[in-house]
Amino acid sequence: MSESPVIFNNLVLRDGHQSLAATRMSTEQMLPACEKLDNMGFGSLETWGGATIDAGLRFLNEFPFDRLDALKKACPKTPHMMLLRGQNIVQYAHFPNDVVEAFIHTSAKHGMDIFRIFDALNDPRNMKCAIDATKAAGKQAHGVICYTTSPVHSVESFIELGAELEEMGADAIVVKDMAGLIPPMIAKAIISGLKARVKIPVWLHTHETAGLGSSTYLAAVDAGVDAIDVSITPFANGTGQPDMLRMLATLDGHPRKPEFDLDVLDELRTHFTQVYEELGDFTSHRNEIVDSDTLKYQVPGGMLSNFRNQLKEQNMEDKFEEVFSEIPVVREALGWIPLVTPTSQIVGVQAMLNVKFGRWKNFSPQAMDIALGYYGTTPAPVDPEVQKLAAKQAGKEPITCRPADLKEPMMDQLRAELREKGMPDDDEHCVIHAMFPSQLEDYFNSDRKGKNLIKKPAESKAEPLVAKGSKRELALTIDGVPHQVTVEEL
Repeated sequence: MSESPVIFNNLVLRDGHQSLAATRMSTEQMLPACEKLDNMGFGSLETWGGATIDAGLRFLNEFPFDRLDALKKACPKTPHMMLLRGQNIVQYAHFPNDVVEAFIHTSAKHGMDIFRIFDALNDPRNMKCAIDATKAAGKQAHGVICYTTSPVHSVESFIELGAELEEMGADAIVVKDMAGLIPPMIAKAIISGLKARVKIPVWLHTHETAGLGSSTYLAAVDAGVDAIDVSITPFANGTGQPDMLRMLATLDGHPRKPEFDLDVLDELRTHFTQVYEELGDFTSHRNEIVDSDTLKYQVPGGMLSNFRNQLKEQNMEDKFEEVFSEIPVVREALGWIPLVTPTSQIVGVQAMLNVKFGRWKNFSPQAMDIALGYYGTTPAPVDPEVQKLAAKQAGKEPITCRPADLKEPMMDQLRAELREKGMPDDDEHCVIHAMFPSQLEDYFNSDRKGKNLIKKPAESKAEPLVAKGSKRELALTIDGVPHQVTVEEL
């Protein structure tokens, strides 16, 4: 095992506020902390990706590449990192190769250094284009394994996937524990196995949702993990990553403990505490605490809180146990898919529909697409009867090819659409238009550009959860009470 200090990546500028403040931190709120963050000695700073691109356009009136430019200028020394959903980029749908390639090339041009590439089904075919495009741009492509539990997932299967991603050209392997469920000894086994099998670095990402995060990291450090993800309170712990100061204390006396300037860290904590207070309309005590129910139901913590509210809206509060007991039934029928955006929303909705209307009586279009292969190859075969029902209701046959192989190139079409609207047709606008057309048009036509205005919570309205349209998680404050809900994407 390596005795070199474990690398700390800092996620406060992306996953920290996505997990704990509905992705509402503005670039203006980030910039005062950037010089200190850049000089701390982190392995990387996660500054982009995930929901930040959507939220920036939708709620903060920010053009995504402007944020990346500003943060790169403010943090020039530390590598910048982003989370990319493979062929989905940072959306829920699959995009053709030319859009994925253009997004990565353009992001690299604006200063992105590390692309963390994952697929909701752990289907490597949905990651290959992004890995190849990142390598072609001269940047680091990190292949991500989404950790989950099921009868078909094992320590050995995750190690095999890591080896496959290395062969595909990944520069590092990241074990992504999005729900904070991986126990310390399982993490140690996976990390040890990967370190013995692959020659590239192995990183670990987890959340403190179930209270396991710091102990899981300690076990991974013992096993030789090269880097771990931390954040800075109050954008840490709970549904966020383990707090950096707490993680340093956990490693006190360990030969691999890294050294940081704690006085500077305290200054950063003071700054982010002020920002957290400014974003109080979008924070919730429920996200700040350990949620033991996460361990019981084996689902992401955010999904638990979201569905408590959704069941209340559907007058199904008394069906909580029944709905969550249905989740493994749906997962098994759909091939034991991991629960990560967008599959966590899809499985949760279908479980609720099964309880409300009878099993598979109301089949959501997204669940049908998973059953028919339109999201990729599932970890286990889909139940044949469920697949047959999906084909009949959807009016289309199952596929076994990579879903994006059915997509025609889009970049020329996107340019034409932008020109028709009188908007810039460069790659920056094309790739954002591909994913968020209405949000980009609203931004372009707004007279508030550059003011980083946050929509007041009262302007947001939770809509009834129905079985159509893409689902998206929002944090809302209604009558002074914080809510986390999943609403329909119109």
